[in-house]
Amino acid sequence: MDFNDTPAEAAFREEARAWLKDNAPTEAELADLNFMQQSKLWQKRKYDAGWACIRWPKEYGGRGATAIEQVIWNQEEAKYPDLPGGVFSIGQGMAAPTLMAWAKEEHKQRYLPKLASGEEIWCQLFSEPAGGSDLAALRTKAEKDGDEWVINGQKIWTSGAHYSDYGILVVRTDPNVPKHKGLSYFFLDMKSPGVETKPIKQLSGDANFNEVYFTDVRIPDSQRLGEVGQGWQVSITTLMNERASIGGGGAGSDFRALLDLAQTVTINDKPAIEDAAVRAKLADWHCKRSGLKYTGYRSLSALSRGETPGPENSIGKLVGAPMAQDMASFAMDLMEMSGAVWDEEDSPAEGLFQATFMAIPGFRIAGGTDEIMANIIAERVLGMPQEPRLDKGIPFNEVPTGAG
Repeated sequence: MDFNDTPAEAAFREEARAWLKDNAPTEAELADLNFMQQSKLWQKRKYDAGWACIRWPKEYGGRGATAIEQVIWNQEEAKYPDLPGGVFSIGQGMAAPTLMAWAKEEHKQRYLPKLASGEEIWCQLFSEPAGGSDLAALRTKAEKDGDEWVINGQKIWTSGAHYSDYGILVVRTDPNVPKHKGLSYFFLDMKSPGVETKPIKQLSGDANFNEVYFTDVRIPDSQRLGEVGQGWQVSITTLMNERASIGGGGAGSDFRALLDLAQTVTINDKPAIEDAAVRAKLADWHCKRSGLKYTGYRSLSALSRGETPGPENSIGKLVGAPMAQDMASFAMDLMEMSGAVWDEEDSPAEGLFQATFMAIPGFRIAGGTDEIMANIIAERVLGMPQEPRLDKGIPFNEVPTGAG
């Protein structure tokens, strides 16, 4: 396969490169803003110039760009690693594709442009305390009351819920059928009466995840995506795009920093990069990064054909997140005793590796655990038999819970 730019692609790359050079915000420009303000400033600037969510149709705030143009833009924007914007990844990478596939046209026109511009932020309300990695085992229930649904229950590990304007939500609407068939899917205003958000303090010191409680929350039936009982199918759209969005869990930028570190620290009074064992590890991680990149291109090819990203995206997450964790651990070993110091001013790479080591276990859970990813690859990519399921075909309200 030829990965060289065609003349048209080269022209597009040069246009993107020139715009980024002239418009990427400077440190001085961002200095007096908090991270949310920085992110919204950059996203709105891209949107106003036609560089936000460029693969989206123009009527929804995008550029109507091709899959390869999206790759080129991502490559050029990645050359500015300090640009803000992670707060939009769930809305743009997971909620938006679901809305495009399942929402009414009036809702697409209302919500997608504001997602692209960064004016509104979305979260994903899926995981529950009693469900573990089994999304279909969720217990948050929705009961029909006229033209509305009344929601009661709890979600957990909801990234960004504390600053989100809207959320996508899957709930149980029928407990009398097998678990996958009794789900329905909605979106809601996170400021709705009865929604309570409680941040969870993480090992890294951050509080990006949340518990979200629903007490008699009312959602109009018009905000349902898909038919009643079709929530699992709609959720698959979200999950496939989620795994494509999470991908390698940040391993790319960490590798570049690790390569720089290996050239500055020493082993036996020589640069670590000259040590054969260090070089072997770096070479192995470089090969994995390349494999992840080109596997990702397969997904982009599917997107260019109008298809939903497939189960192959689980490969990126299963390989990338543990790799990022291994690299962070190795980097701290290279630092020797100073590896225990986590300080942006005193630690090499501004404490990147210490922060990654603390935070990356969350990537190995978010969007499905390592074990779930391995099962998906085994069953849906390699065609291996499914694991035995004792609850298969049983109405959800008859599934033993172990309580009492």
